[in-house]
Order: sequence, then C-alpha cells, then structure tokens
Amino acid sequence: MPRVDNRRVINGILWRFRTGSFWRDVSEHYGPRTMLFNRFTRWRAAKVWDRLLEAKSRAYHVDIVLTDSSCARVHQHEVAGKKGPADPCMGRSRGGLTTQIHALVNAEGQPVRLILTAGQAGDAPVAIRLFEAIVPDATVIADKAYDTDDIRSIVAARGAWANIPPRSPRKAIFACSQRVFSQCNLVERFFSRLKQMRDLATPYDQRPDNFFAAVKLAIVRIWINA
Repeated sequence: MPRVDNRRVINGILWRFRTGSFWRDVSEHYGPRTMLFNRFTRWRAAKVWDRLLEAKSRAYHVDIVLTDSSCARVHQHEVAGKKGPADPCMGRSRGGLTTQIHALVNAEGQPVRLILTAGQAGDAPVAIRLFEAIVPDATVIADKAYDTDDIRSIVAARGAWANIPPRSPRKAIFACSQRVFSQCNLVERFFSRLKQMRDLATPYDQRPDNFFAAVKLAIVRIWINA
C-alpha cells in the first residue's frame, strides 16, 4: 500500500481533535485510522511538536507577554476503566476533574510557552516556570492571581516590568497601567481559539502526553493561520 502523504494525515488528525470523535470514526479519506493514530503517537514520542514550540520560544523577542491559565474538564471516558498510577495532569477543582493549561503568549496572542498541570494547581507557582522565557525590558501582563512577592521579584530579576494589578489586601503600592492591562484579553482569546477544538475543550484521551501533543499541534495551526 502506498504511503499516505503527511499533509493528509495531519488534516485527519486535526479533524479528529476538532470534532472530538473516536479514532475509528475518522474518514478513510485521510488514510487508514490505525495509521493516523500510529503516526500521531510516533511524532509525539519523537517530540516533533515540542521542538516546534521550543523553536518558537527561542525565536520570539517581544516587549509584551501575557500569562493566564484555563481548565479543561475531563470527560468521563478519560477516567472510566483507567488503570495504573494517578494522572499528574488531572486533578479535582471546583469544576470537578480537570486539567489546567498554563500559557505565556506574545502581543499577537500567540503562545511561546505552555505547561500542563492538574486542575487544582495554583497559577502563581506555575507561572514562575513560564517566566523563564521572559526577555529583558519586557512587560509582563497578568491578573491579580499573579500578584505575589515571588512573581514580582522574579520578573524584576529578569529585567522586566510586572504590570499586575495588586490584590485588595495589599498594603504596598505597585505601578499598574490600566491601558496596558487592557491587552490581557489576548491570552483569553488564545484559549478561546484553542478550545474551538472539541477534544481540547473536553479531553477524551486517557494519556496526558497525547493530550498535550494535541494542544501543541493546535498551536502550530494557530501560528500558520495567524
């Protein structure tokens, strides 16, 4: 049987995640279903999408970055009959069993770094790992959930400015431009675009590495269509 073109395979994989269908429901137009799944998992294991995201992170040099997180409620199929150790990227929050995506995006709303955690993980501790990608003289925009002394110290240590509104109990005064903060909707719009893919809004896959690979593939699509 002749090899199916990679472009057609990727279109089939995207169709599956966009609709939230089972692999067996993907049209044969894209090639044999087992072949689609095998190539997806093979590319995930080869870290193809990871390398693309890392290349994007290294290439970016912008003066504004934004961060936030969004939860995806786990579908019952993901936990039904699941065996083995507990999933480190699935936890219980107010919305039930959820997986949380933490993102750092640029001024165009394009992600430059992502971290996947369980739903109950706090935003600020995870953001410290995201901020390793911040360049000097950048402006970091985030909401009040990121108003901690550690966050502000780390941002300052990297030569950047934290444009984060202080929480109400704060006694200290911090400069925060409301005009600059108004751009915070860019990261929300990124999550909105990401969750247009049904399988990313409600994870069906029992493997967190497969889900994260699908997120990165969707991001590549966002970059291409930008």
